Amino acid sequence: MKICIVGAGATGGYLGFKLINAGFDVSLVARGTHLKAMKHSGLTVIENNKEFSCFPKCSESMSDLGKMDYIFITLKTYSIPGLVNEISTMFKENTAVITAYNGIPWWYFFGAEGQFKNYRIKCIDPENIQWNVITPERIIGCVVYPATEIIEPGVIKHIEGNRFALGEPNGAQTERIARISKAMARAGLKAPVRKNIRQEIWMKLIGNLAFNPLSVISGKTLDILASQHEYRTIAYEAMQEANLIINKLGIKLKISIDQRIEGAAKVGAHKTSMLQDYERGKELELDALIVTVKEIGDLFSIKTPTIDNILNKVLERVS
Repeated sequence: MKICIVGAGATGGYLGFKLINAGFDVSLVARGTHLKAMKHSGLTVIENNKEFSCFPKCSESMSDLGKMDYIFITLKTYSIPGLVNEISTMFKENTAVITAYNGIPWWYFFGAEGQFKNYRIKCIDPENIQWNVITPERIIGCVVYPATEIIEPGVIKHIEGNRFALGEPNGAQTERIARISKAMARAGLKAPVRKNIRQEIWMKLIGNLAFNPLSVISGKTLDILASQHEYRTIAYEAMQEANLIINKLGIKLKISIDQRIEGAAKVGAHKTSMLQDYERGKELELDALIVTVKEIGDLFSIKTPTIDNILNKVLERVS
């Protein structure tokens, strides 16, 4: 089984490290000082206050890595369209592509029931390059829960969580998804196979769409955002608006909004990935987390004033 992690940053690097240490043939795609450090000194993961290291196969180029059985894409969504053609050089006929990133994925409406079946989300895949080149038939959905952070090039700190929920877009229990789920379990990760991965996507996103941009606006960590009345109220109202959209999509969340907020609070004094990106001067993944929600809301003529206000404030912050 050959596996490639495209975007071996905090999340992808942690995932790749666990699979490598379990004996799997894994290649990591990264760039910049992080890639340079991994090539020179290896990849170090700090987990449970202990340091573990490995020397992974890593590269900036995908075209020389060969054909893969599984490709995890753990990039920020805004950077994926420009790399699709290079990613496709690793395809063989049955290569599965696992979208392991936050937000609504470009394939969300593939085969979905209802009037918007196969609707192509404009703000994520405006030229349909992911739909046409990767193709939705290759996709295995994934919802990522670990909280991780690159504390210096080549060094990843695992804060909490080790679950990567998996699901076929049509909910089928296929051989390919069972195989990668077992591999991840062997690596010490939780990789449950869900019949309704879209439900899992929204369960994570309903918190991200509120807390991630609020963290940039305020500079606060999750524990404060989830406990201080001002921020908690705004987050709750944004989640209520998102829940109207979720209901229209025929999805019922397994937890309440209050439970979702409490879950965020339990993560503790953690900077969201969006706040980490903001502090490092990186582009923010606003399209996948917020603009997509607005686009889907518009399909149902649902207004989202709180979400709109959050988006406008974070855009002012980064301008």
